[in-house]
Amino acid sequence: MLDFKDGTPAEPDYEDDFVLWLDAQATLLRSGQFARLDIENLIEELNGMSRHERHALKSRLEILIQHLLKCRFQPERKTPSWSATIIEQRARIQTILDDSPSLQPKIVQFANKTYPVVARKASIETGLAPLVFPSTLPYMVEQLLDEDFLP
Repeated sequence: MLDFKDGTPAEPDYEDDFVLWLDAQATLLRSGQFARLDIENLIEELNGMSRHERHALKSRLEILIQHLLKCRFQPERKTPSWSATIIEQRARIQTILDDSPSLQPKIVQFANKTYPVVARKASIETGLAPLVFPSTLPYMVEQLLDEDFLP
């Protein structure tokens, strides 16, 4: 959407074309035209990006812990796929931490918080009784992130 009445293009509406809106906001920032920024929606998007990164880390930890539990409590059923999943999750966690080192201290909190759900899911996937699994996270952060650690 362009408005050439005053010689400058109008900013695209956030609701009409998100990518065009993002490009316009970046251009305004680069050119120092801060008064023309869509501050409310920029704040919303920045907060959403932060939530997304936290969620991605939690999700990767959940999958990693679940596969570590499966390897520990059903070693006879361990498949190359489980090992590959563990490798992939650790690599993706490391990528998240490389991009956002401030999330490193959150790993313990996220892993402990998600553990009860992970243990239930591992119980369902393995067919083992829930009481087979420890009541608290049995791994230290160093083990979770150690590419050579397998239970």
